[in-house]
Amino acid sequence: MAKDPLFIVVGVAVLVVLGILLFGIGTFAKGGEFNRKHANKVMRWRIAAQFIAVILILAFVWIRGK
Repeated sequence: MAKDPLFIVVGVAVLVVLGILLFGIGTFAKGGEFNRKHANKVMRWRIAAQFIAVILILAFVWIRGK
């Protein structure tokens, strides 16, 4: 399964979501002007990345389940 290209794409998508999440938590913890100015934008990026990751996961399960 680890050599499956779709599985690798799903893994990368999940890692991207994790990276955005950690970046958002870090900026929130630090606070300051950057957080006030960009917090909502970072949240929107995370939600979009999560949506893509979930769609890829569902596609993987659907394609490999046949």
